[in-house]
Amino acid sequence: MSSANSLAETFLRSGKVRDLYELPNGRMVLVASDRISAFDVVLPTEVPDKGRVLTGISRFWFAETAGIVRNHLLGTDPSLISAALEGRGIEPAEIGPLDELRGRVMVCQPAIVLPIEAVVRGYLAGSGWKEYRDSGTVCGIALPAGLRESDRLPEPMFTPATKAPIGEHDENISFDTMILSTGGEVAERIRAISLELYRRASDYAAGRGI
Repeated sequence: MSSANSLAETFLRSGKVRDLYELPNGRMVLVASDRISAFDVVLPTEVPDKGRVLTGISRFWFAETAGIVRNHLLGTDPSLISAALEGRGIEPAEIGPLDELRGRVMVCQPAIVLPIEAVVRGYLAGSGWKEYRDSGTVCGIALPAGLRESDRLPEPMFTPATKAPIGEHDENISFDTMILSTGGEVAERIRAISLELYRRASDYAAGRGI
């Protein structure tokens, strides 16, 4: 997607899927591209409008779960970018066609990023399945014997991982290891919030046959 490049004057960095920009009022802009990332590798082929679908899903769930935990989202209207840049002496036309950004933009307030990937598992799959086959555990937590791949777990499990830089892989860690990075009080709060978010989403999906 080329439209985000017209914001080059405020560009901060690109992630695997999203591009990050800074507005003069201290806010941030996340623009979801059509790039695909698999196993932390950005693939060469884009999927048209994938960024709009991703942003729509994010927007829905941030609104749905705002009562559980505050989030960084302030708005999704591209005109918010135009209004902010006008105060910097940049004409709205220099941003690029707003229609190309519509559906891809999330205007956010800055937040402190914790060095942890908060993962909740409801089913035995992925790296959890691999560890279970080897040792009968997931992130060091013992599970009942005889489970099969993709089986539903007795209870949702909070299984944190490292938040690796681009080009490196996240690694599963124990809750005790997470405490060393975040402190006990923060770790307990993250675990409680993560499990509540999972339950809310799981119940929503189950009520719709998913």
